[in-house]
Amino acid sequence: MSRAGLLVVMTAPSGTGKSSVVRELVGRTAASEAARSLLGAPFLAFSVSHTTRPPREGERDGIDYHFVSAEEFERIRAQGGFVEWALVHGHLYGTSHAEIDTALARGAQVLLDVDVQGARQVVVRFPDAVTIFLLPPDYATLERRLRGRRSESPAAIEERLRTAAAEVHEYAHFRYIIVNESIEASAAEIRSIVTAERARTERRREIAERIVATFPSPAR
Repeated sequence: MSRAGLLVVMTAPSGTGKSSVVRELVGRTAASEAARSLLGAPFLAFSVSHTTRPPREGERDGIDYHFVSAEEFERIRAQGGFVEWALVHGHLYGTSHAEIDTALARGAQVLLDVDVQGARQVVVRFPDAVTIFLLPPDYATLERRLRGRRSESPAAIEERLRTAAAEVHEYAHFRYIIVNESIEASAAEIRSIVTAERARTERRREIAERIVATFPSPAR
């Protein structure tokens, strides 16, 4: 990974509101000229995943996901084009190697919105990734959010709830935990995390060395 780039991996049980937080986060940071890194790269660049599931209301191809056929997904997978991929609730999801590598090489802070399975795969390749686990306030809130979608059958919702009951226990494997009480507050927390992470000494060593080089040598 480029020392200038930063990979942020966010995951959550289905229904926690992860996609809504991502839209708030990317929309707000992209709109602000002040929210740019020292190197001039966007504060956060959202890596658009591929999926075989149909778009939900309001989702746009190439913005929320690359919506592809099962045949196209398999072609990319067979060519080694995904950093991670998983079968989730009957649909395939995958994250493009090329999209991440290109963004990191130009010094971007890249945000991945992936499921728990996918996060495990990404961290194997990018062990320095900043990992964030989003939790719902409680089970009742998660259930209400899922049923409120009105886009899936009762059986599909029950399956998601069973999966979520298993996935919540994965929180301990992530560097940060955010409880999604509100979309705005969660997005603000993630912005704070990214700001702190990109200021770590190992990420700014080259900048620091350039500054130090402008000073005269210390007297002996």
